[in-house]
Amino acid sequence: MIQRLQKLLSARGVASRRTCEQMIADGRVSVNGVTARLGQSADDEIDVIQLDGRPIPEQSEYVYIMLNKPRGYITTLSDEKGRKTVAQLVSDCGTRVYPVGRLDYNSEGLLIMTNDGSLTNKMTHPSNEKTKTYIVTVHGNAENAEQKLSQPMVIDGYAIRPAKVRLLRERRNGGDFEITIHEGRNRQIRKMCEKCGMTVVRLVRIREDGLELGQLPPGKWRYLTQEEKMHILQK
Repeated sequence: MIQRLQKLLSARGVASRRTCEQMIADGRVSVNGVTARLGQSADDEIDVIQLDGRPIPEQSEYVYIMLNKPRGYITTLSDEKGRKTVAQLVSDCGTRVYPVGRLDYNSEGLLIMTNDGSLTNKMTHPSNEKTKTYIVTVHGNAENAEQKLSQPMVIDGYAIRPAKVRLLRERRNGGDFEITIHEGRNRQIRKMCEKCGMTVVRLVRIREDGLELGQLPPGKWRYLTQEEKMHILQK
């Protein structure tokens, strides 16, 4: 079937579509022996497509994984600074998978990883507003913070949708909250808390788009159940 090269490469589990676009722009992809250009299409049933002079992977069975990402890992497949990556935590799953969305270096919790490029693009597209729930531990004055965090606010010049906030426990110098957001702007919850005079000391994603982290230990992964796969694939 004829389709854009970046879409085809992503669907074969090479990398995310954006990364595949960069590979094409860098001249690493060829079609029938000719260096490909960005925007080019190809037919994977007829054309010989290579990456760095080697045939691209055969279409494999799609894999869908839930990882409990620990603090101190970056959400990428490799890092030029030599930092630990989530790819190292799922290296024993039998195939190359990449993350759906992001959790920053100091954040923890639920992270979906897959070799299904089409699903990744669908789930990370701005039009697909997924609800994400976090347990957030803060340092600072938590008095009336539940109400403050629930109010509309502007983050980096963007008016975010009001979050759903529930105070779990309050302490002398902080507290724990359950916060549900509908967007995924860069460091959104940390910036929300800063606006309310608090500093996040721990942030754990426990729920995303109907999927639950449950009792999965930090640093461990599991395959999604059939019911979970159907849930994300049918949305």
